[in-house]
Amino acid sequence: MQDPEKKIQGHEAKVYPAHDAPDYSEEVYDPSQETLMTRLGLSIESFKRAPGSTRGLVAHGDVPPEFVAHDNPLLQQKMKPRHLQMIAVGGSIGTGLFVGSGQSLKDGGPAAVLLAWIIMGVMLINVTQALGEMACLYPVSGGFYTLASRMLDPSFAFAMGWNYVLQWAVVLPLEITVAGSTVQYWTTPVPLAAWITIFMIVIFIAAAFGTLGYAEEEFWSSCLKLFVVIVFIFIGIVCICGGGPSDGDYASYVGGRYWSNPGAFANGFKGVCAMFVTAAFSFAGTELVGLAATETPDPRKTLPSAVKNTFWRITLIYITSLTIIGLAIPYTDERLGVGSGANASPFVILMDRAGIPGLNHLINVTICISVLSIGLSCVYAGSRTLTALAETGYAPRCFTYVDKSGRPLYSLIAILVFSPLAYINVADVGSTVFDWLVALSGLSTLITWLSILITHMRFRKAWRVQGHSVEELPFRALGGYWGSALGAFLIVIVLIAQFYIGLFPLGESVTASQRAESFFLAYLTVPIVAVFWIFGYYWKRTLPRKAHEIDLDTGRKCWLTVEESRAYRRERANAPWYVRLYRLLFSN
Repeated sequence: MQDPEKKIQGHEAKVYPAHDAPDYSEEVYDPSQETLMTRLGLSIESFKRAPGSTRGLVAHGDVPPEFVAHDNPLLQQKMKPRHLQMIAVGGSIGTGLFVGSGQSLKDGGPAAVLLAWIIMGVMLINVTQALGEMACLYPVSGGFYTLASRMLDPSFAFAMGWNYVLQWAVVLPLEITVAGSTVQYWTTPVPLAAWITIFMIVIFIAAAFGTLGYAEEEFWSSCLKLFVVIVFIFIGIVCICGGGPSDGDYASYVGGRYWSNPGAFANGFKGVCAMFVTAAFSFAGTELVGLAATETPDPRKTLPSAVKNTFWRITLIYITSLTIIGLAIPYTDERLGVGSGANASPFVILMDRAGIPGLNHLINVTICISVLSIGLSCVYAGSRTLTALAETGYAPRCFTYVDKSGRPLYSLIAILVFSPLAYINVADVGSTVFDWLVALSGLSTLITWLSILITHMRFRKAWRVQGHSVEELPFRALGGYWGSALGAFLIVIVLIAQFYIGLFPLGESVTASQRAESFFLAYLTVPIVAVFWIFGYYWKRTLPRKAHEIDLDTGRKCWLTVEESRAYRRERANAPWYVRLYRLLFSN
């Protein structure tokens, strides 16, 4: 084994205690020797503990022997590039866009909706760029949670990690309930409890296939969602230009009519503030590409494309479709924000106003599949983060169990246990109880994104202080350190806006009790995170690490020197111009 203080790739490489990684076995496990049923997770054998890592992650450069044992998690690399691309492009498209945008249009008006989604989009582009830079270099188990524990403060990471787990654990029964309500668009005789049971079983079955089940479901559901949105965009443009059916509302040119009457803003500044959290909810789950990096064979090759595709999803899918909705539907339309599923969807409202029959059923199918897709994402994200918490000593060790099919078995079960909470909605007071359950993780997404940005800023400082060059990085964030600073600043602004709207909710006459309820529903996450943070500190007594103390080597998958990186980029610069343009926009 090399001397721990030996010069590696032109800088001092120190061996740190493996406090942020489990004690992996040196045995290499080859799942290809198992039967097909075991690999799919459908045999009794598949539930047995995996004897070791598959070592399925590709390394670039010469990895020092003392770090090889920490380079590959026990999770298997089953995710293909097409899976990762579609998770990035369509994975988080769901009720926030298809249904929630209708209520947002009603509360804020078309200009407020666009302003909020653009600001959140700029912030999210910086989040994904920062996450992509770190995940390409460190495709570690737990993704951004593990990196936050290493680069920031383990106590804060403990709070953020558990809050992230609780977020998805509570959202899971919510999505199951919404799926049941969506189906009732077609038929009401079947009780909601029956649909909840059916959709719970569907998610259980998909979760049984582990990573592959999640990845395949995300791929095909994302394809459907993108198809529906693209069809809607084309139909919307034609309608706004006056090309709709003669018996509908779009037989003549509409243009910006509704921006003038009834207007661009429904509730002024307060309406804009109310949009931010709705926009954040619609983008929730975008960070899953960082968790998925450890389950794809070569993150350096596939992750940059997924990160860049996030930009196109935000601009072409969200901004374009929201612009069309704002131009085609006045915020005074009485159907906005009324009912659930397709009834409240501005996509369906536009088709009804245009007099185009039939598409409402396609959109409702898409909403239903989107909801189930997010439900499965809850299981995936929650279980992977819980496993990482156990690996770093902040959750019971039983959650480190990974079976021969690559499933973090006990972590999956722990998240699925929350799904029966969906039955609360069947009771008379169910909606009230559920509102408070959801409030437990109301701002979790924003806190997670803020932690990613601050982690990236700390990483960049440690990288510089410890004598590294940004040229060594396999993928560089578009805005670098200052891009993450901008993203963090925007999140702080959104948190302030949410504080304001929590104290002064929309509505002309709001009582003191309603104001208090609105505030705690909006901000309950913050004191919960603070309690977790304090508990984590008193449990482990950890403090933030200084830049020169941060471990930059454990789990690192790219050890190319500056000279090797320059040679690699020179070689790629010789490609034809159209190849270079494609790489600039969609790849690396």
